[in-house]
Order: sequence, then structure tokens, then C-alpha cells
Amino acid sequence: MLRINVISGIVFAGLCLAISLQSTLAGEANWTGWLGPNRNGWVSDFQPPTSWPKELKSAWQVDVGTGYGSPLVAGDRVYQHARQGEEEVVWCLDLATGDVEWRKSYRVPFKVRGGAEFHGKGPKSCPALADGRLFTLSILGTLYAWDAETGDLLWQRDYSARFKQGHPHWGASGSPLVDGDRVVVHFGTDDKGVLIASDTATGEQVWSQGNDPASYSSPIPVEIDGIRQVVDWNQRALVGVDAETGHLLWEYPFPQVTTDQNMPTPAFYNGRVLVGGENRGVRSVKPKLENGKWTVTELWHQKSVALDMSTAVVNGDLLFGFSHYDSGRLFCLDIETGKVLWQGPPRTGDNVMFLSIPGYVVALIDDGELQIVSANGEKFDLAASYRVSEEPTWAPPVLLDDGFLIKDQQTLTRFVWP
Repeated sequence: MLRINVISGIVFAGLCLAISLQSTLAGEANWTGWLGPNRNGWVSDFQPPTSWPKELKSAWQVDVGTGYGSPLVAGDRVYQHARQGEEEVVWCLDLATGDVEWRKSYRVPFKVRGGAEFHGKGPKSCPALADGRLFTLSILGTLYAWDAETGDLLWQRDYSARFKQGHPHWGASGSPLVDGDRVVVHFGTDDKGVLIASDTATGEQVWSQGNDPASYSSPIPVEIDGIRQVVDWNQRALVGVDAETGHLLWEYPFPQVTTDQNMPTPAFYNGRVLVGGENRGVRSVKPKLENGKWTVTELWHQKSVALDMSTAVVNGDLLFGFSHYDSGRLFCLDIETGKVLWQGPPRTGDNVMFLSIPGYVVALIDDGELQIVSANGEKFDLAASYRVSEEPTWAPPVLLDDGFLIKDQQTLTRFVWP
């Protein structure tokens, strides 16, 4: 039986420095899921300043708990999925003040398995917002739908009985994808799984595809040769699935091998899927429909850089990512040729979360440093750097018109330009 605790009132009232760099009101912000509304990390409505400020100021901070989920923003509200003790919690906060609009919690016991202790008990999935509903995936792989206005639980789907364990070895980390009136999640374990599309209003299954084991990657929506599809990198292969029917269109074998995990979310550019794996480099593959038949061609395979846990982003015709070689290095490569154009300093960290904006890439390093890097193919050019936390920062940041939302190990902080 799911137990819901409702805590009303204000748990934190911080100072709001509502000074905007742009004339656009912060209330118009819209960041609705992993890598944003279009699942590509691109912040389309942000215009970079002529010169970046020297420092950021904290407007408010709330202790929301542990976890890697990105904060989401819709209008004047912020949503956060996290963990406190043996419960996962879902927060709705006022964007301007950090005041609590509502809070829900439910018990989720989870045992961290060997090698993942420092990652904690999650949740590791980023939530999704659509049509007044908030979708969260627990560390145990249970999908919940919440009323974004009130916090009421609308429905939940648990496939643990089907797969016994119900989640991959280190816990579920695939982020729900909302595509139209469907929410798509790859459920399952390290041994078997299934890609399922559910009705966003009712939770009823619309279609299911395959029996491949779940990985730690997340699906993305794309259109190739006029066909809307979901690209999913499971533990066995990169696959393209018809978004309407769930029919398998194409696949490209790219299996998880030995201890090398399938973790980053693929990127998409001009009909190409860019995917990289731990110790397995970065590849560009091009699915194509000809005479009613799909084929997949590998255009290039770059072996000098490799994506471990970090997901790369596209900016113009360049791919910016974080290679785990040399104890972690930022890199830029040419999407057309696969050539690595530059690499940043070695020993940078274990993980980076990226955003892409006109002229720059925002890189949140897991040690709490936020870097603004010029999106050029000539050299590593650090335009600005901010210390946003002394704690680990594994959750994706959110860029607002007047600053950032940063989730570190325990807290969610709104930073503003001074």
C-alpha cells in the first residue's frame, strides 16, 4: 500500500533577489524533463550576456534530499524528486521564494549493491512534466503520475512482479519520456525488460516492444525520414521504435560488455544518432528508410574519447561531451567527420551535466564547479566559472533568465546574477 504524507506550510522562506538580466519574467520559464522540452539540452529562449558576471548569489536554498533528478520548472513553480531517509519525496516549490507549495512522500526501501555505494539510493531518474501531470520513476522502477497542481497521486505502474527485481542492478535511472499523450519508459532488469508506452491520463498500456534488458540510458524522440520514433539504447542494442505503434523499425547492435555500462542518452543531429559507451568510444549511425525497408549505416567511430556516465550535447554542428579517459576531460568533436577538435584539461572529474545555449556550453562538473565554455571548434575556452556547491553535483542544472537552479547532494539552490 502506497503511503502518502502531505506536509503543508512553509519549510523555508529565503530572500528572493528578483533582478533579471533579461526583461523576460522568470515565471515564463519552462524546463519540463531530462535535457529539457526537446530532450536535447538546448535552452532555446536564453540570450547570453555580453559579459558573464563574476559571481552568482544565492536567492534561496531548500534541503530536498539526495538523488540525481533534475529540477523542473513550469511557470512560477519548481518540481524536485529526491530521497529523504527511506522515503522518496516529490516537492513543488515557489520559483521566486523557495516556499513549499506541496510535498509528497512514500516509502522506497533500496539496498545499494556492490560498487555503487557512493551513488546513494537515488532516485537517479529525472522526472517529466506534461499536461498538468508530473511523472517520476522510483529507484525501484515504479512509474508514478502526480497532479502537478495539487500533488495528488493519479496512478502508478509497477512491473516488479513481471521481472521479479523490477529494476537494473544499481537501480532504475532511465528518465520517463512524454511524447504526445504517452509516457515511455524501459522497464526491467539486467536480465530482461520491455519498452512500454502508457497513456499519460490513465496509465494504461498503449504498446510494448521487445524483451531486451534495461540499461541506464534514457529514450529520446526523433523524426527520421518522416517517421516519428523513439530511439532507445537498451543493454543489447540501439533501436528505433515507431512512436505510434511500438513496432520495431531498426536496430544497431551496441551491447553492454563486461563491466562497461550503457549509460549516456544518445544525441540526435540531422538524421544521425550519436551514441557513446564506456571504453567504447563515440559513434555516428544513420538509420534510413528506402523502399519500405530500414537500414543502419555506421558513419564513423571515434575511439580516442569515450562517454561513461555523461550525456553529450549538440551545439551547431559540434558535439560537446566529457570523456572518462585521462581521469575526465571535456571534448569537442566535428559531427560530420567524428574528428576530435579539442580536449580540455585532464583530471577534471567523474561526471559532467551539460546544457547547450547560443555560443556556449554550460558544464556542471560533479565537484560543484559550473563552467561556461565557448562553443567553438578551435580550442577549450573557459568564458566563466562559478563555485555553486562544496557537495557533489550529479543532477542536471536548469538555466533561468536570471541565473541557475542547482541540485547538489542534499539541497536545491536558486542562484541569481548579482
